[in-house]
Amino acid sequence: MQVILASLGGGLPESLTEECAAALRQAGCILGAKRLLEHLPQGCTENRIAAIRPEELLEAIMGQQTDCAVVYSGDTGFYSGAKGLLPLLRERGIPARVLPGISSVQLLSARLGRPWQDWILTSAHGTDCDAVRAVMRGKPAFFLTGGLLGPAEICGRLAEAGLGALPVTVGENLSYPDESITSGTAEQLAGRSFSSLSVLLAEAAPQMERRSPGFPDSAFLRGDVPMTKQEVRAAALAKLAVRPGDIFWDVGAGTGSVSVELALASEGGAVFAVECSDAACGLIRANREKFCAWNLHVIEGRAPRTLETLLPPDGVFIGGTKGGMAEIVDLALRRNENARICISAIAVETLSAAVAALKSHGIQPQVTQISVSRGKPAGGLHLLMANNPVFLITGNCDG
Repeated sequence: MQVILASLGGGLPESLTEECAAALRQAGCILGAKRLLEHLPQGCTENRIAAIRPEELLEAIMGQQTDCAVVYSGDTGFYSGAKGLLPLLRERGIPARVLPGISSVQLLSARLGRPWQDWILTSAHGTDCDAVRAVMRGKPAFFLTGGLLGPAEICGRLAEAGLGALPVTVGENLSYPDESITSGTAEQLAGRSFSSLSVLLAEAAPQMERRSPGFPDSAFLRGDVPMTKQEVRAAALAKLAVRPGDIFWDVGAGTGSVSVELALASEGGAVFAVECSDAACGLIRANREKFCAWNLHVIEGRAPRTLETLLPPDGVFIGGTKGGMAEIVDLALRRNENARICISAIAVETLSAAVAALKSHGIQPQVTQISVSRGKPAGGLHLLMANNPVFLITGNCDG
């Protein structure tokens, strides 16, 4: 017995390759999703079994005495269920042959008259995905959709992150008679209803050019809210050893200057800027938009209560605690005992509290004092004017 894993392309015979059509006509049994079995080419066997899960397909195949074909929509190599069935067949020594087909990404690309070779390809079909991360990679992002995460839900997430004006295109029922292409912005399409057979193309999100940490202070919108200065910011990011994909908490975020730098450095990650001041939260949102830091999430409220529902952090920067230092450190390390922690302090009382909070967890704190003086014109001369010295207290940052 041999098993053919055949691609049906868009799902109708018109998008089926001749190779797949011939294999289907020769098969003694055809298995797959009910929707696909209803649209097979003429001349195929009536011995058809509706099944989707790899284990169900394998059980049905084992009960056959003839060559079988398993049909999949799109292409067997593009987020296909064929990936799950092939190892099961090989484990049992059942010969299997894979036949490629036309994928949904190819169909949408053709309808739009655009090449797809530089698109970011992401599946949201029956699984969760980070839509913001996908569009922040500097290229158009294509999403297979389905289940609870359809085009409208993905557009809603983009709009929530501040990307409501991002151009998007939805392809519904591609290759079917009721095929439809809809274009608009993420905000416009977030409230629409779409077919369960839909794909989404989102254009690349506007980006700030990536650079080393330490944007000039003048680059940030400030108002009257305290801000971590450039030199301290750069040192803090170095201490936190930011990596792509990291999750960070910035507690007492102020203007969001550290949050922005963390968000841009942790490409594909997420930064939660926690701040209890309404004015500061407004500045954080404004700076997020100015710097295109779309993976920055503003959490308005007081720590540690607001931290309970956040994703476990890989790193935590603490710039202000309103007296809750020990509780914030306790919660961060409870969520991730290996979280890298950097605490900024200008008062000796805060320094003492930070050292005590880390020591209570058996962590030996590393204390660094940063003293910065900046030149200021004075007649024909320049004088150095000292900023307040700042302590950076770190834990778990040496690994």
